[in-house]
Amino acid sequence: MLYQLYDSADNISYTPEAALQAGLGMVKTLKAGIYKLELGSKLRKDVWLREIDNLLSQGAPTTMIAVCGATGAGKSSILNALLDDNIVPTSGMRACTAVVTEIAYHAAPTINADVSFLSEAEWRAELAVLLDDLVDGDGNLKRTTDLRSDSGVAWHKVHAVYPSIAQDQLIHLTVDQILARDKNIANVLGTTKKISAKNSMIFAQEIAKYIDSKDQKRGSKKDKTKDKNNETKKKDNGPALWPLIRQVNVRCNAQALSTGAILVDLPGVADANAARNSIAKDYMKKCDCIWILAPITRAVDDKTARDLLGEAFKLQLMSTYDAHTITFIASKCDDISCSEVIPALGVEDDPELEEIEGRIEQYKEETADLKEKKTDAESSMKAIDKQLKEVRAFLAECEQHKTALENGEIFAPQLTTTAHKKFQSAGKKRKNTRRGKSGSPKRHKSFGDDDDDDFEIDDIDDDISDDIHVDDSDEEEEDDSDGEEDTKDESEEEVTVEVLQDKISDAKEAIKDRREQLNNARKARKDAVDALSNLKKKETKAQRDKNAFCSLKRSEFSRDVLKEDFRVGLKDLDDAAAEERNPDSFDPTQSLRNYDEIDLPVFTCSSRDYVRITGQVKGDGDPSCFSNVEDTGIPSLRQWCHQLTISSRSRAAKQFHAHLKTFANSVRVYVGGIGDVTIADRESLREKWESTPQGGEGMYDINEDMPYWRSSPDPMSAHPFQAFRGIMSRALDARLFSMNNQSSLKVDARGEPIGVTPRLVKEFGAHVEKSVSDLQDLFRDGLEDKCQVGAANAAEGAVQHVDEFAGSMHWATYRATLRRHGSWRRDLNVELVTPFTRNIASSWSMLFESDLFASLSDAIMTCINKLITDVEASAAAGLKDRVHAQSSVSQEEARHALGQTMEVVKEALGKEQKEISRCLAPHVQNELTNGYNLALEERGTGSVARQKAVFHNYVDGHKHDVFDGGAEVLMGRLSTAAETIGKALNESLREVAEKIEVSLAVLWEGTQDAPGQVRARSQIIQSVSELLDQLIMWSKAAEKASTAS
Repeated sequence: MLYQLYDSADNISYTPEAALQAGLGMVKTLKAGIYKLELGSKLRKDVWLREIDNLLSQGAPTTMIAVCGATGAGKSSILNALLDDNIVPTSGMRACTAVVTEIAYHAAPTINADVSFLSEAEWRAELAVLLDDLVDGDGNLKRTTDLRSDSGVAWHKVHAVYPSIAQDQLIHLTVDQILARDKNIANVLGTTKKISAKNSMIFAQEIAKYIDSKDQKRGSKKDKTKDKNNETKKKDNGPALWPLIRQVNVRCNAQALSTGAILVDLPGVADANAARNSIAKDYMKKCDCIWILAPITRAVDDKTARDLLGEAFKLQLMSTYDAHTITFIASKCDDISCSEVIPALGVEDDPELEEIEGRIEQYKEETADLKEKKTDAESSMKAIDKQLKEVRAFLAECEQHKTALENGEIFAPQLTTTAHKKFQSAGKKRKNTRRGKSGSPKRHKSFGDDDDDDFEIDDIDDDISDDIHVDDSDEEEEDDSDGEEDTKDESEEEVTVEVLQDKISDAKEAIKDRREQLNNARKARKDAVDALSNLKKKETKAQRDKNAFCSLKRSEFSRDVLKEDFRVGLKDLDDAAAEERNPDSFDPTQSLRNYDEIDLPVFTCSSRDYVRITGQVKGDGDPSCFSNVEDTGIPSLRQWCHQLTISSRSRAAKQFHAHLKTFANSVRVYVGGIGDVTIADRESLREKWESTPQGGEGMYDINEDMPYWRSSPDPMSAHPFQAFRGIMSRALDARLFSMNNQSSLKVDARGEPIGVTPRLVKEFGAHVEKSVSDLQDLFRDGLEDKCQVGAANAAEGAVQHVDEFAGSMHWATYRATLRRHGSWRRDLNVELVTPFTRNIASSWSMLFESDLFASLSDAIMTCINKLITDVEASAAAGLKDRVHAQSSVSQEEARHALGQTMEVVKEALGKEQKEISRCLAPHVQNELTNGYNLALEERGTGSVARQKAVFHNYVDGHKHDVFDGGAEVLMGRLSTAAETIGKALNESLREVAEKIEVSLAVLWEGTQDAPGQVRARSQIIQSVSELLDQLIMWSKAAEKASTAS
């Protein structure tokens, strides 16, 4: 079984992907059953084969999301957080920001990439521009140390690819000579390098070979040998490939992309390479959604919403606002200053903030108390340590003294001067400092009896020495004074062995007490240190909570401001368009739409804290702002990524199941037959309505007769999104199955083809021709006058705008713009056509949002119904009821097929109009190319002024031709688009006609009665019934899931 059987819809965990996968399994099951049948006609074979191929090639659509933002906005970091892996390079080279990177899903566990390089022609053209950037008008080399300058960027690129060429050599080299310097570079041009890695770490190493900029690498660790140093130096001095990269396509198993989203990281800065700029613009044309990123610190203050969603950008879209089209992402939300945010937002009295600050204050007070306890404990340790030293010194001298008495030796006390004077003979006890350790071996041995205690005490001393500093001079003074007091006390008694023994015992007991006191003091200090450490964590957590509170409050404020700014921006656009349409009746107090309903999706994100919380990046420390991963905004953005695809995915799954149901019913009707019908009645209908003569009977060998089927991809072996080839491409592929053998058609006495298909094709063709003509009239009536007025407006303001453009920038930037034919940091061509596009924007969007094919669809259905009525009328009396029943089935199939065709056409026209709406700027650039080049020919002193004058005069002399020509190009492309749509309609409607004939043909086609065929029909009837039951359950599960959401 190629799909799972369910007993109830309640057992189905519905997702569009699961519905699609189950549907594909059903199609393959149906295909296997049909393979065993002997079909009655070649037309049925062709139509059924086409149906199965179309079903197998369908899949859930993808949603292309363009990610835009200035350099440094944090796009790469946001994308890596969204993908839950470090896939997008985030540092090191211009290639990251200058090359379009497309990131799509695949089910494989590896990360794959295709790195495509510029063609030789594209690199040659860029080299010519780069050489112009490097050399001034007098033929001298420009300063190249500033990487922000055009000359600095140019040298950075040329030197990266050709490191052996010195700067002064470039002045004398041509493009051909530079290309000839390195054959390896020439061999790379025009190729595509494939990468496959099992994880992101290996992927980063592999892709770094192509995108790393050698002169921006961080210093690597020193190699162990000189040979390795030389090898590394040689390798680092080799050519870099990043300036040659045209585009990078990455495929990874990221959950965020699993529902069909494709993320396209667009360049953050203008690029000198025309090919890369063209790729970026193409993606902007075909993308479904646009994400705009800006750091949150700039998003509000600099009115980024108005800047990035401004007038020219909005007009290029030529459509009304769609809540899913544009998303704003404020990045770097962990960059927060509470002292600035709290007063700015006026949240000082917020209860949540007061609670957090109360905790912080409490922790600070507890910290102060614990620090005092720690200080007291350290003071106690210091005092006890001093006492221990004194007692140990006293113990040592007593033991020495005792030993001397026992041996009858004279002992001279060392601890006090008084003792020395008073007692000249043995028997008198004095203290000794630890520095006086002279004595006999016996004395040392006697002292050694307490070695264990001394070792432990020393250990204690050593352990606390890091935290306690003992002043030796003070100790000595105190020792002396203590010694004097001891001398006074001890001189009053006679020193004997017994007395000394008592003193030794007392000293040892004192040492034991002091050690216990020291341990207690150490424990008190350790407890204080541990408590301080815990308090530090709590205080850090509380401060993080405060940062998070402030960040979330700022995010809330920023979202509201950005949304309102966007509404204001849209109203400004609407008002400007309305005023230009009808200045006399324009009323700025009247809103053209309900702006309160416009809700720009805004997400505030911290990629840095997200990767720290989740552990995606190791060794990057703790999060600085957020403790909860939800507060970073990344999970919400990932959910939004899924939500952007859900409507198209659900719609595609529903259409797929509807298509499958219609086809399965058609198969069941044919296989089941229509009952006992006389051969005469069948032949009568066949004679009137079959378009191809009988023949081609026998089992249909799919593998031999239709190799196209065999070559179709197997959607069951890949992710459903990879099987999606585009609705329009399916319609074009279907041409392979059209009736290409016209000589096999049945004709009447006049040689005209007869039957269902020829009749419908002829009638459909007439309606399509009328529809194309009506469409062209609609374009002319709705847009031609607007285009002419727009062209006049653009021509009127062109010269002034060119002068303002030239005066708004540094002369070097102006010259670089001329070299790039107007498209550099700003696009002069786009700015020049803005008055044109502004004038037609409203009419354009209203025209293409209307149902342009409603009348055609009605006319087609009228033709189909009329034909089915005629078939019923021509049937014999005994066949009327059965013909009527089959007519209802045929009408249902026709409505479904026509609906699919209209969807194809509408989507094709939608894409085409989007493409056409952006053709004006390239047209203007092409028309002004001679002017750009003429201006560049001015060299030497005063050349900048002459360049501006030359281009001013050129625009002034050609402005009407340029913009009137643009209007003609626009209208011409619209007319051509209508004709192209007409051709596609004729192809698709021919297939509809063939489907209708095959549906009706069960009335005159019989089934085989051979035992094998009877079994095959029985099996497929059972299989189709089971399949239809499962489709009903899936439909109920879809409704249940939709209701739940």
